[in-house]
Amino acid sequence: MKHLHLGELLVRHSVITAQQRDLVLAAQRDRGGAFGALAEEMFGVSPDAVEKAWAEQYASIAPTVDPRAMQISGEALESISRRQAWQFRMLPLERRGDGLIACTTQDGLVRALRFAGWRLGYSCQFVLAEPVALGEALCTHYPMAGMTAASVAVA
Repeated sequence: MKHLHLGELLVRHSVITAQQRDLVLAAQRDRGGAFGALAEEMFGVSPDAVEKAWAEQYASIAPTVDPRAMQISGEALESISRRQAWQFRMLPLERRGDGLIACTTQDGLVRALRFAGWRLGYSCQFVLAEPVALGEALCTHYPMAGMTAASVAVA
């Protein structure tokens, strides 16, 4: 599997040019820093564009699972509330050591990651699922009035 680089993804999506990518890489070598932050600073790339590219990059290496077919830990489920699970499109799967393995979708990844960093206070590793599969698993483990499997794809 070829690793997708953030700069390549930003070029592919016409956010920056190949020449701008090379300038960011040169700045990264000279002074260090994250590619996305440097692209924002140097060329006014929006944080949303960087996050979208980052989510695509992460999705290219993250495992894809079917949460409907997984054995899910009760301890993991207790780590977030029903409202949080639906709001952040996040299904905790397993507590492992001092961290959590959770499932979300590619489109929900940035939001779920922000929430995990802000709320959980321990590391969280994400695996990805298709929206309907995640929605059905959320319906099973965090039933909530008015929410359906299709609700995940709408967000």
